[in-house]
Amino acid sequence: MLDADGWRNLLDGVTDFTIGVEEELMLLDPETLDLLPAAPRVNAELGDAVSLRTELLAAQVETASPVCATIGEAAAAVADARRVLAAGVEGWARLASAGTHPFADPEVELIDDPKYAQLIEEFTWVLPRENAFGLHVHVAVRGADRALAVHDALRSYLPELAALAGNAPLHAGRDTGLASLRPKLCDLLPRQGVPPAWGSWEARADFERWGRRGGVFPGAGEPWYELRPHDEVGTIELRVPDSQTTPEEAAGVIAFAAGLVAWLAERHDAGESLPVHDHSRIVENRWRAMRHGLGGSLLDLDSGEPQPTRARIVALIDAVSPAAERLGGAAELEHARTLAARNGAERQRALAAERGARGVVESLAEAFLP
Repeated sequence: MLDADGWRNLLDGVTDFTIGVEEELMLLDPETLDLLPAAPRVNAELGDAVSLRTELLAAQVETASPVCATIGEAAAAVADARRVLAAGVEGWARLASAGTHPFADPEVELIDDPKYAQLIEEFTWVLPRENAFGLHVHVAVRGADRALAVHDALRSYLPELAALAGNAPLHAGRDTGLASLRPKLCDLLPRQGVPPAWGSWEARADFERWGRRGGVFPGAGEPWYELRPHDEVGTIELRVPDSQTTPEEAAGVIAFAAGLVAWLAERHDAGESLPVHDHSRIVENRWRAMRHGLGGSLLDLDSGEPQPTRARIVALIDAVSPAAERLGGAAELEHARTLAARNGAERQRALAAERGARGVVESLAEAFLP
């Protein structure tokens, strides 16, 4: 646990705008295409070939990129990790990527690992229902005060990022009516969704100190907000995107997320006071993003005027484009534009109407590699 000075020392020492990516992927039975609870085997057999993180779901494999200097490098690391994994499981498993598995049983199998015992005891009913797979983008922002200003302003754009990356309309073989069910599954756990605007590192440290004193945060991975400063690697971590079907779409989300961070940091550097919006207004837009996705509208956080979500995201991509280009992400940001035209949720829904939920999973598996 870091106190306020610890946060400042950590964030004052990072390299500006380095990027890291964690991708949570589905392990599939090659015949049934249902979830295959064999992540421990993958970790044991392929852990020397690709950087893997042990996760709670027995059918979830999580890759972790190295620290990357550019958006392009981070996107390439994601694609390379997919290639290594696919080659490593060939013959006994398949891989796919989306925010949820479209037809798996709502209760999924958990791994047997002592480090998760306390979490499982606390969230006995909840954790088996966490059939959720996310794409986490880390961006380092040098300077503690600067990083905090970016964090607090970035909250406002979580709904746009969620709408662009929505990729979980199906659950237990049925259409949920949502662009992404994943945020609602995550909401079964506490300390999820839109974080507070901390305002100061003293406030952030005091919150964690209060929680740890009462046993609220037993491990290093909490709280689980969709946006958080990371106390081990010194990044701003965006956890809101669903896992993306293709590595190209993942690259687009990475470019958009990193571009947002750099765009806000550059505005701060120019002397602008970054807006910090009311939590309840952002939460309302969060619901609209998960419910209607790109086809809906988001409310202007100041005026309340509804604006078409797709057009709003395209305008935001235009706004962050110079910053993303400076981070080596011009080509990757074009994938974000393609995603804004038709994202994973829209594609899954159309496929489900033609081929059913199993056909959707087959398509996800076919699209897994570049």
